[in-house]
Amino acid sequence: MTLAPTQTQLLARARTDLRVGVPIVLRRDGRIVLVAAAEALTAGRLADMRRLGAPVLAITPRRATTLKARAYSDQVARIELPDDAGADWIAAVADPADDLTHPMKGPFVTRRGGDDGLEAEAIALCKSARLLPAALVIDVSNAPEITSNDNLTEVSLDDHPITDLHLAPVVHARLPLSVSEAGRLHIFRPSDGGEEHYAIEIGRPSRKNPVLTRLHSACFTGDVLGSLKCDCGPQLHTALARMGDEGHGILLYLNQEGRGIGLANKMRAYSLQDQGFDTVEANHRLGFEDDERDFRIGSEILKSLGFTSVRLMTNNPRKVAMMQDTGIHVAERVPLSVGKGAHNEAYLATKAAKSGHLL
Repeated sequence: MTLAPTQTQLLARARTDLRVGVPIVLRRDGRIVLVAAAEALTAGRLADMRRLGAPVLAITPRRATTLKARAYSDQVARIELPDDAGADWIAAVADPADDLTHPMKGPFVTRRGGDDGLEAEAIALCKSARLLPAALVIDVSNAPEITSNDNLTEVSLDDHPITDLHLAPVVHARLPLSVSEAGRLHIFRPSDGGEEHYAIEIGRPSRKNPVLTRLHSACFTGDVLGSLKCDCGPQLHTALARMGDEGHGILLYLNQEGRGIGLANKMRAYSLQDQGFDTVEANHRLGFEDDERDFRIGSEILKSLGFTSVRLMTNNPRKVAMMQDTGIHVAERVPLSVGKGAHNEAYLATKAAKSGHLL
């Protein structure tokens, strides 16, 4: 019997610490690093961390390209901090909001060679915490005792992946809807403490036949506020209406706002779009990939509900491929081209040209 947190629970604690500005400790293969999220770093904590060693600012190769900084690997660029660099300088490197009005002073000196695996894991944790993908990292392998008295969360990555896909069903209940009185809502909770995901079941679809299915990523601005910058709201309501017309279906509502970068970063991307960048370029300037979502979550939920074959309502071939790759047969792709207007015409064109959407 033990009351100690599991690896997955430690990772959840680490994400929370990063969000509130508390450093964490990562260990792997004898290497130990102290990590702080660039976005939440204060001047006081930066000064304290500098006393422990020479820090680097870990950013993604996408962000490095924008800054014209050299990334010597395909997973991370490690920028060496100038002696006079403060928390404001770090924030400006991490956040592209003022790139055009206040260009970076560069050139940046980036570290070459050596193990950069923990720097890459630090960025992955920042992403999963819905923070900007940039972290201050200090190697403390030669003096591990310097962090032992600060009650910092320590995570060993020797034998454990940084992600955990396990989803546990929590509860389900009848939920009459405007499109169908025979509605039922299922709640699934990830074991890593992340946001819950939902399955809306219309009618009583057969588990033996392909079920009409929509994988829908949460979009607060489109689904709730009726934003005209995207087609998410019309897609959500059209998918539910079609399921209501057929008398059965499954809508998976996955909490992966902004293509998996979170609402705050999505608004940062919108701000960059106002500067003239398209949706893909904005994500890259922030340091993210075109799409950071993990659609395996949808596959796991479908399997938990007993479904193995779907008629998938989507314009995104990547969703079809993901379903096939994870053991869900896609019997048919059902197009869902709705919601085009003056405010999102360029956005939809970019999705078609750069992300392969079939519009």
